[in-house]
Amino acid sequence: MQKLSVGVVGCGNICPIYLKNLTTLFPDIEVLAVSDRTGDRAKARAAEFGIPRACTVSEILADQRIDAVLNLTVPLAHAEITEAALAAGKSVYGEKPLAVTLAQGERLVDLARERKMTLGSAPDTFLGAGIQTCRALIDEGAIGDPIGGSAFMVCGGHESWHPDPEFYYKKGGGPVLDMGPYYITALVALLGPVARVQGVARKTFDERTITSQPKRGSRIHVEVPTHATGLLEFAGGAAVTIVMSFDGPGGTARDPIEITGTEGTLVVPDPNTFGGPVKLRKRGAAGWTDVPLRFPYAENLRGLGLADMTRAIRQNAAPRAGGDMALHVLEVMHGIHAASGAGSVYAVRHTCERPEAMPS
Repeated sequence: MQKLSVGVVGCGNICPIYLKNLTTLFPDIEVLAVSDRTGDRAKARAAEFGIPRACTVSEILADQRIDAVLNLTVPLAHAEITEAALAAGKSVYGEKPLAVTLAQGERLVDLARERKMTLGSAPDTFLGAGIQTCRALIDEGAIGDPIGGSAFMVCGGHESWHPDPEFYYKKGGGPVLDMGPYYITALVALLGPVARVQGVARKTFDERTITSQPKRGSRIHVEVPTHATGLLEFAGGAAVTIVMSFDGPGGTARDPIEITGTEGTLVVPDPNTFGGPVKLRKRGAAGWTDVPLRFPYAENLRGLGLADMTRAIRQNAAPRAGGDMALHVLEVMHGIHAASGAGSVYAVRHTCERPEAMPS
């Protein structure tokens, strides 16, 4: 069976786990080249993971041997790189979010359709054992009909650990666009698409101080909201409160995601991971039950979405972590900010199919 040949653009903080997995765990994928705006970093990644070539983006796009581009650039560059790759006749799987603006996301989905290329986007964590187990429980009626829930991601910001954190506080950053994709994608995988959004968002600090190395002491001017609360009304009827914050140094004691139904409540694991734990409390039960994971892929398998996209290309099918869902999630995130600014309810225009369950 012919392998999918891939060129990677962007060799930053998230790149090593992708290259580790793609070069050791997914035999249907072959990484032929890597590129980065810092040439030395691309050469170092190529040497570290045995990639044949470190080169420029233009050389990757011109290489007829490369079938697909893995776009691991910073958010502001996502749309530019993805559009160029699609225009060059290559399928694309990119890091989240799909794009920074809704118009950019719409353009990418339209272009992929026009060029008959496959478009996929992180996160792929919802394909892992934890969230797939939760999906199976919901589909089996373990909590009855889902009626509501909550999702919480509260931290003190990324400047305490990330080596280059400025982009998290510039256009295209903030907790909603950075961490929201994990939570909203998981919720769509579990409950289906969102119909309407309400939101309140604020910027708590105008400046942040980096405490990580190598830029410790540098100041960041904040351009985006850093604390947001949203209310997501799903087409199926459930309503979920979501809180995304870079302004809570004490974190939160809440579970990452809870979904309540007519017959019980389900605790969904951290959607930034692939594993558990999964907990269930049925109507009338004295306490919570730990649910064993029923599916594979509980470890950190960044790249699983690209592997699934490889299957989709061969079968002429839609990838589970596909462009339509990524665009829907992007609009939901923008809807939180838009509803906050307008003080109104935002009606989501771009919908998607609930992605198929993973095989057990």
